[in-house]
Amino acid sequence: MLRGLRKAAGYRAVKDAAGAPGCPAAQQTIYAYERGGLVPSLQQFLELVEFYALKSARSPDGDRVRYMGVAAVHAALGSPAYHVREALILAERLQPTPAPGRKRRTPAGRKV
Repeated sequence: MLRGLRKAAGYRAVKDAAGAPGCPAAQQTIYAYERGGLVPSLQQFLELVEFYALKSARSPDGDRVRYMGVAAVHAALGSPAYHVREALILAERLQPTPAPGRKRRTPAGRKV
C-alpha cells in the first residue's frame, strides 16, 4: 500500500520521498516497510499516509492520492497487524449488560 501511495504522490524513488521536507521516516525505514521486512507502527503508518496524501504537493492528481490514502487507512485498520478489530470486539464484550427493564439510549438520545 505504501509503495503505491508513494508513487501516486509523485515520488518515483524512495530517496526522493525520504529527502522531502516533512517526511516522517528515513529512507531505509521506508524501504523496509515497502519490502515487508518491517511493519510500521500504526502511528508511523498514518504519518506516512498523511505525508503522501496531504502534505506532498508533487502529484498532479491530488484527489486520487487522497482517495488512495483513505483506502490505505481502512485496509490498515482491518489488518491483523494492528489488532484494531480485536480491540473493538473486546470493547463490545466489556460493555455491561443493561439492568432489566432499563432501556439504553443511543448517543442521539433515542431508546434502544
